[in-house]
Amino acid sequence: MSVYERLKELGVELPSTLQSVGWYLPALRVGDMVWTSGQLPLRDGQLIYRGKLGEHLSVTEGQEAARLCVLNALKAIESVVGSLDSLRRVVRLVGYVASAEHFTEQPQVLNGASQLLLDLFGEAGKHVRSAVGVRELPLGAPAEVELFVLG
Repeated sequence: MSVYERLKELGVELPSTLQSVGWYLPALRVGDMVWTSGQLPLRDGQLIYRGKLGEHLSVTEGQEAARLCVLNALKAIESVVGSLDSLRRVVRLVGYVASAEHFTEQPQVLNGASQLLLDLFGEAGKHVRSAVGVRELPLGAPAEVELFVLG
């Protein structure tokens, strides 16, 4: 089954356009490797989730924000590889979680992103990961995700 069929089966869609909030490339391909810039939980140019985990948002809401970040990262990757079906491996996910003081569930928040990658790519979606709690993220976003894949 293709990645696009899996997306449809899961009831999720890639964004129709790339979103950028600065002067940078959303994704860069060098040989077989593709890196994304940090992706926020944007949809149609709007930040869908705002605030800090453990203060304004629940872990479940954070997981949904992280999933949206991954969808934006996949759209950025698609823009440089042509088709997500050409990806051979998700290598690394780095996630930043805007966290209230004493919030320590960053890995659980990023499980939303990791699970989506596993659902879409199966065994090739297994990856290494860093979950980093931060005080603030751009635009007041609760999560930001970077992906590194082999195309």
